[in-house]
Amino acid sequence: MTRGRIGIFLLALLVMAGLVYGFLPQPVPVDVFAAFKGPLAVTVEEEGKTRVMERYVVSAPMSGYARRIDLKVGDAVKRGQVVALLEPARSDALDPRSRAQAAAQASAAEAALAGARENARVAGAEANLARQELARTEALGKSSFISAQAVDLARSNAARTQAAQQAAEYAVNVVRFQLDTARAALALPQSGAAADTLSVRSPVEARVLKVVHQSEGTVRAGDPLIEVGNPETLEVEAEVLSTSAVKLSKGAKVILDRWGGNSLQGAVRVVEPAGYTRVSALGVEEQRVRVIVDFTSPRDAWRRLGDGYRVEASFVVWEGSDVLQVPASALFRHNNGWAVFVAEAGRARLRPIQVGQRSGLQAQVLDGLKAGDKVIVHPDDKVTDGVRIKVR
Repeated sequence: MTRGRIGIFLLALLVMAGLVYGFLPQPVPVDVFAAFKGPLAVTVEEEGKTRVMERYVVSAPMSGYARRIDLKVGDAVKRGQVVALLEPARSDALDPRSRAQAAAQASAAEAALAGARENARVAGAEANLARQELARTEALGKSSFISAQAVDLARSNAARTQAAQQAAEYAVNVVRFQLDTARAALALPQSGAAADTLSVRSPVEARVLKVVHQSEGTVRAGDPLIEVGNPETLEVEAEVLSTSAVKLSKGAKVILDRWGGNSLQGAVRVVEPAGYTRVSALGVEEQRVRVIVDFTSPRDAWRRLGDGYRVEASFVVWEGSDVLQVPASALFRHNNGWAVFVAEAGRARLRPIQVGQRSGLQAQVLDGLKAGDKVIVHPDDKVTDGVRIKVR
């Protein structure tokens, strides 16, 4: 064979080898993650807020006029300390028409009082005359100059005139009271006049949390004036879905994050037995349950927290310290169970596994893998059992 033919033959072999290599299936690029043992916690995460355990809303015990409250938020108050002052309700100012009517009523009352006094004077004179007549008649009766019937008539007349005088005096008092009423309607409200005040006191030793009615003004009975409480005694209130609340129990561990400092520890104190409906931001009705959490971290760790601060609460439903786990993104359904693809010698191998607890990102492996096995995360439809793979 000549040298030229040998060259052509070799070139043909190279072309054929290139064609064969070009049509061979290419390795699928994948991402892998090694299974490992470590701590794993299954949590329920909800947003919560802090609140003072025992807060007191001091309300107005009666309707009246509240003076300005000089206390500020954060001020300390003692038990029994006066926190607000209430005056009796002030009268309304009259418009010109109502004032003219009240003045006319006062004038009419003055005239009626004068008439009542004159009637009382007349009744007094008649009563005095009847008493004199009775005295003369009784003297004549003793001397038998007049009959006993005449004496009885004189006594009756004296008693009648006496009663008439008393009724006239009562009528004078009635008209006087009417005059006082008419004059009171004309009196202008005096903002600076001295008035009886009612002292509203703090029920406990605490600090001011909120001044509801700071400026002076009219209040009704039961209107809140000020809120007090001890900010040193804080708790966390979280609204948890009812499907998650059934998994929580008293004493369950809680991790509090995203409040502006390091993670804090807490424990569930109360899972309220009654739920309620709340509409989410997406317009979906949800059944929520309030869960109350106590701080278990030292007081110095959460000293900067105050009433109404936002926190992120992670309720620990389950946790383990030495748990074999893989990323949850590596799992997929297979024959009514779970499976993963394991990277072995450049190929993907299907491996059925038994899954235990699952958190948001990790899953517990009970059987089918061992620590160090490399599993393919986010496998797509190109990854099949036995396919060649290339780790990115």
